[in-house]
Amino acid sequence: MPPCGIKRNIVSALPMRNILFLWGPRMLDKDITYCKNVGSRRADILRKELGVETAAELLEQYPFKYIDRSRFYYIHEIEDEDTFVQIKGTILEYHTMGIGRGQRMSAMFTDGQSQIELVWFKGIQYLKLQVGVPYLLFGKPSRFNRTYNFVHPELTPLEKVTPQMVSGLEPSYNTTERMKNSGLNSKAMRQIIAGLMPEVDRGLPETLQADILQRYHLMNRTEAMHQIHFPSDTRSMQKARERLKFEELFYNQLSILSRASARRLHTDGFKMTRVGEQFNYFYKHLLPFELTNAQKRVIKEIHADMKSGKQMNRLLQGDVGSGKTLVALMVALLVIDNGYQACIMAPTEILANQHLATLRELLKGSSVRVELLTGSTTKKQRAELLPALERGEINLLIGTHALIENAVQFANVGLVIVDEQHRFGVAQRAKLWEKAKGKTPPHVLVMTATPIPRTLAMTVYGDLQVSIIDELPPGRKPIQTYHYSNLRRKSINEFITKQVGLGRQIYVVYPLIQENEELDLADLENGYNTMVQTFPQFRISMVHGKMKAVDKDLQMRRFVSGETQILVATTVIEVGVNVPNASVMIVEDAQRFGLSQLHQLRGRVGRGADQSYCVLLTPAEMSAETRKRMDIMVATNDGFRIAEADLELRGPGDLDGTMQSGLALDFKIANLATDGQILQLARDAANAVLDDDPELATAYTQVYRDNLARLKPVVVEYREIS
Repeated sequence: MPPCGIKRNIVSALPMRNILFLWGPRMLDKDITYCKNVGSRRADILRKELGVETAAELLEQYPFKYIDRSRFYYIHEIEDEDTFVQIKGTILEYHTMGIGRGQRMSAMFTDGQSQIELVWFKGIQYLKLQVGVPYLLFGKPSRFNRTYNFVHPELTPLEKVTPQMVSGLEPSYNTTERMKNSGLNSKAMRQIIAGLMPEVDRGLPETLQADILQRYHLMNRTEAMHQIHFPSDTRSMQKARERLKFEELFYNQLSILSRASARRLHTDGFKMTRVGEQFNYFYKHLLPFELTNAQKRVIKEIHADMKSGKQMNRLLQGDVGSGKTLVALMVALLVIDNGYQACIMAPTEILANQHLATLRELLKGSSVRVELLTGSTTKKQRAELLPALERGEINLLIGTHALIENAVQFANVGLVIVDEQHRFGVAQRAKLWEKAKGKTPPHVLVMTATPIPRTLAMTVYGDLQVSIIDELPPGRKPIQTYHYSNLRRKSINEFITKQVGLGRQIYVVYPLIQENEELDLADLENGYNTMVQTFPQFRISMVHGKMKAVDKDLQMRRFVSGETQILVATTVIEVGVNVPNASVMIVEDAQRFGLSQLHQLRGRVGRGADQSYCVLLTPAEMSAETRKRMDIMVATNDGFRIAEADLELRGPGDLDGTMQSGLALDFKIANLATDGQILQLARDAANAVLDDDPELATAYTQVYRDNLARLKPVVVEYREIS
């Protein structure tokens, strides 16, 4: 039985959902309906909009910012629309205008020196304004016709203003449109949270041992929960945020690392100790060029895992063109030399066929049998292939999702390689890995050409060993990247003509984004027609994901063979297409792509000896963020630097090429883009706990064991073999 009551068939990254529900006092377990200032109507809205059920979960709705309520402004001091202000004054007059939905209320407010208009469009029936009564006005000014006003400000009679309302930092809470329309704005959320503070102040059970609190100078949990919602000052608020971020990330890392520890302790693997005939023959006679030092290092790391007697679970990262496929082949040969089969699962038929062609070319002169299984494999071909696979006559099988079909049975699969692993669902990979006969699971190598930011790797793939190929093969010239306005079309066309005249081939990529599928497809087809009209002297192919597989493969083969000079495509060519003669990548509407995806597209060129180019085209007018992304692409070819920038700009939940569908990193307070240092400290702390007690079996680690056992996991990267 694995330690901590953790099921070994699920590997999860655990955002800290329901932490207080699990760890808090019983009063905080109560249904939100019975919380002060909530009631049944508000409770229904909170459940639907925020997914909260208990008082404890309400406390996890942390403020996203704080407003300094200790300062009072005069109207003439208002300088921008980004700052909340509060002003003491009175209403000179007010009146309503319009009827029905078009009704609004306008009031003139004065601080004794200047005047400003206040406007309400909603909830007018609830407003009870009084002329001449002193009010405290609070809100964010807006500007209309060069004049400031306030839309929907808060007005509180001065006699009802408490010292707490105007001292220190006031928390602001995220709310949805439906919540606001129902009166559950930030102020209402603040009142609800305030009603829970007496329960908090009675004391929350501590979730971190005293040595961790002391070593990392962390605030205790009760104080942190109070200070996060109602801070005494800025320093206390920051210390509270640090404490709660550390706690969230610590348990995330402890969960991941404890599962990896359990796997190492309890999961045996096939021993691949032999370096035999197939590997040696390939290395001495068939290897097309000298391996880079990075490739040699990675092969040694993988082999060390496979001969340890424990199951390997390793992530292989390598930038586009770094030689991951060659490493995968040589690792597969090690497995074959030990009497086992290997398989490679690719996300698309194009990539699977590319692997087949590449590996068969590399293995010419070898007795290794390599076959292909995809959705396009005919019944006749399957009738020959599947029995041969089950008899062990096929050494290396390459395929797509077809590999997980029940009819596909191996004799003794010892290694599973998953290429571009983020494109597969958890269940798909699990079914493939369960092809192993007996209780011993195959070794697992997952590969990606998408560099993964360090913080993301620690949270999503933190239980995998990581190998990185950080060198490009010798002779590769860095790709030159340029960013132009699409107003430069004439000079771009001249460049295309020149490059094709030199014998080169060109990719022209259009975005195809599902939300605007029909419009995007029209853009692609219009782009293709324009290219045909502009370059009648050249042969042009078009490829997109909506085409029939046979038509798509035909057009790709025409481009790969050099029959066509220009390929107009969507991101279907993002991964795996290898045409060394293609030296120009033109990306239309580049502002619609993420940085990581642009880097992947750029990696389709630069694979030959010729100088290659990437041209990013955007509208002349663009946002500051778009310009920043384009500048990053022009400045560097370093995929890891680009991935870090993408994480910082877009956040962890929206990174093309790094996040699989369904991945939920809904941390309540931690932010992977900005909290890398806290994450590393939390990981160090979790590792130290497991170094002393790998199975969390002692009385000292009881608190960690209990909390981990109760967490609700969000399944992310992969499912382990039972």
